[in-house]
Amino acid sequence: MATPASRHPGLSNGQAVDIQSLPIMATAGFLESVAQAVAQGMRVSAFFAQPLDQGRLRLWAILAQDSQSLLFPYCTDLEDAHYPALTPRCPQMHLFEREVCEQWGVEPRGHPWLKPVRFHAPYRQGQANAGSGSGNQVGVTDYFRVEGEEVHEVAVGPVHAGIIEPGHFRFQCHGEEVLHLEISLGYQHRGVERHLAAGPDRRSLHLAETLCGDTSIGHATAYCQALEALAGDQASARAQMLRGVALELERIANHVGDLGALAGDVGFLPVLSFCGRIRGDVLNMTGLLCGNRFGRRMVRPGGVGYDLDSAVAAELQKRLDILEKDLTVALDLLWGTSSVMARFEGTGAISGQTCKALGLVGPAARACGVERDIRWDMPAGIFQFAQIPVSTWGSGDVHARARVRWLETFRSIAFLREQLANLPAGEIRTPLGPLAPNHLAVALVEGWRGEICHVVTTDAKGNFSSYKVVDPSFHNWFGLAQALRNQQISDFPLCNKSFNLSYCGHDL
Repeated sequence: MATPASRHPGLSNGQAVDIQSLPIMATAGFLESVAQAVAQGMRVSAFFAQPLDQGRLRLWAILAQDSQSLLFPYCTDLEDAHYPALTPRCPQMHLFEREVCEQWGVEPRGHPWLKPVRFHAPYRQGQANAGSGSGNQVGVTDYFRVEGEEVHEVAVGPVHAGIIEPGHFRFQCHGEEVLHLEISLGYQHRGVERHLAAGPDRRSLHLAETLCGDTSIGHATAYCQALEALAGDQASARAQMLRGVALELERIANHVGDLGALAGDVGFLPVLSFCGRIRGDVLNMTGLLCGNRFGRRMVRPGGVGYDLDSAVAAELQKRLDILEKDLTVALDLLWGTSSVMARFEGTGAISGQTCKALGLVGPAARACGVERDIRWDMPAGIFQFAQIPVSTWGSGDVHARARVRWLETFRSIAFLREQLANLPAGEIRTPLGPLAPNHLAVALVEGWRGEICHVVTTDAKGNFSSYKVVDPSFHNWFGLAQALRNQQISDFPLCNKSFNLSYCGHDL
């Protein structure tokens, strides 16, 4: 059978294609092509169902070939309400297939653990919910259980002891050792994708930049890149640079916050306090850039909403100097404290092989020694011209996930210095033309948690006919479950924070 790469030339990140130019594959060939592609080293960036007329469904798989900086879209029109599951051959498909089944009632037969992902009502009337349990009654489902003497179950959440989003964790334990952790989310499903698919309209950008509150810049950038691809336009060099500055400030703020929180989870309060204050300083830099500490209203279709003059650029350079100095002091203290390293090293380790099998992305993948970074593999915008080295660490444990954040923070600071010193001239925003009808566009952005994927299709009038978002947390939650295997249950808070995944980014 021909490999996926030989069927069509593939797309670049932020490129649109006429859907009529893509072959609609027979379902058996579609499934075999996806399985073969993943076996040969591709990744699943997105997998979803698009409703057609007369109740028909089209399955889409967006496969990423990082080595060639290409994306391969595959589709098949389903003839039945079931198909042979890909998950047994391709673990990356585990949550994707459960999601499609829950949303559209398409059963992936042979799936090892078919159950709800978000507990929401079916998208089609008369459709039964996926998996076992009590339909769309939130939180009611069958959970995995380990039987045996001295085996016990510990349930945590969805209500937690703090101002935190809801998520349910079930530990199967033998003594203090965790045999299995099951993570159940979906307590705050908002239906964002369904609202986006009704656009584009006045609310679409707002929905995109509030998909995940701590990743406003990342998701807004992906949304705008997809629109620009469909309109056949692109932002100016100055606008692309400003987007890159905002994106890296977002990365630094969150990485610094995570490093402080990791210190707090092992009771090392000096670094917790230092990083908490430093994170606030970085958020204030974003506020100086656009008036909002989380970057709202900064990224706009066709460019950005705010310009940067020489005085503000100079002030940001001055603050970067202070940031680097303060952060160096705080993190040297962290790495130099043996009691901290004793808790970090060897805790929650994931191998590179497991990372690739699960399709982990972002710092979680790079901490396993896997060089996976959209800014390098599939660069768009400013990252086509000013690349940041990929930061990796090999041990795959809490220490590695902390070290990757540390490396990325200082490399992002260097990137910001370079960009602020070389501001290109030009407009900050240009109006977009109409969106191409019957097209598909894929936009990837390396958010601070990892790969953000937005896939958009348009109808005959150029309006959205489907909109799919894959937040990096969707790829990585099962990685956290794997990291807890054979660990002490008391290590869960530390492992959890070392991933720091998003509930709302998963639940949408």
